[in-house]
Amino acid sequence: MRRKKPKTAVPLPKNVQAVTARGRVYFYYQEGRGTKTEGERIPLPRDPQSPEFWAAVRKAQGQSAAMVEQSFDTAVDAYLAGARFNGLAPGTREMYLRELNVARAAWGSLPAHGLKPKHIQGMVDEFAAQPGKANNFLGTMRAFSQWAFKNDYLSCSITEGVEGAKAGGGHKPWSDAQIIAAHEKLTGMVKRGVMLMLYTGQRGSDVVRLGPTFVDEGGFALGQRKTGVQVWCPIVPELEAEMQTWERRPGPYLLQADGRPYTRKRMSKHFREMADEIPELKDATLHGLRATAVVRLRREGMTNPQIEDIVGMSAAMVARYSRFADLKVSGKLALHKLRTGAEARLENIGKLGNKDAG
Repeated sequence: MRRKKPKTAVPLPKNVQAVTARGRVYFYYQEGRGTKTEGERIPLPRDPQSPEFWAAVRKAQGQSAAMVEQSFDTAVDAYLAGARFNGLAPGTREMYLRELNVARAAWGSLPAHGLKPKHIQGMVDEFAAQPGKANNFLGTMRAFSQWAFKNDYLSCSITEGVEGAKAGGGHKPWSDAQIIAAHEKLTGMVKRGVMLMLYTGQRGSDVVRLGPTFVDEGGFALGQRKTGVQVWCPIVPELEAEMQTWERRPGPYLLQADGRPYTRKRMSKHFREMADEIPELKDATLHGLRATAVVRLRREGMTNPQIEDIVGMSAAMVARYSRFADLKVSGKLALHKLRTGAEARLENIGKLGNKDAG
């Protein structure tokens, strides 16, 4: 019987094998295993979550010991293998890994101790045209820097004093005209996805997962993929009416033409293609629907803590978007008063004019 390949807590790099013998797991580095050009079998430390393990891997790959001890790649490998990173919510790990790969491409083989705040600031400035990406990168590097400095992979904090990009207040909430256009002009799965985002306020990465199994006593119960926060979103009458028109079947509500579930990126792509043909939606973003949900709930009289629970958004962001809604309400009330006062004044002027004419 063929021996099962042992499972490890972290993914192993190319040419590293885990072998179980007498109930114990051993690790080896060997290039071209099983081929005519099979290389030397090099034993590795037994803990793949230790810095020593990854240093030994890089040494086996041909790097010098001095380079291994100092490389930025080595520090990142150790961070990714550690409990700090693996204890993060899945969505956060995905984002951190993406941004750390950007950093690897720039500084991977360079000495980690040589990295300074000016290098991080330079990278953030490169992404200035994409504030969200710039700030995601900076947030990731702050988390990494804190860990790496504490564990002696860095000689100083590499994010101290680094300024993020100005994001312009976040994604804009959709206007009433845009919401009407979405109802009237979007079609198919794109419309379905927009309705789910509009009336639940959830991120695209969570909306593409929603299906009948998430329904719990008149709402959607889910753990958010990015943060791990548990939320319960009521299925409001407007969304319930939309859902009544959807076919009843198991699985996620959002399926592509070939029957595969949508991904967040694919939904964003299809939305953009359709929205670009609708004048009202040319500057609308799917992520702006989270802000729109907050504004809608605020208009319905919900308190900020209630909105935090329903949408699963931070208190700071809820306060920001609630303030936007409150300002609009206050402005409309002020405009009504100004118009009423102006009409009264004009009426008095008219009366005085008629009296003088008499």
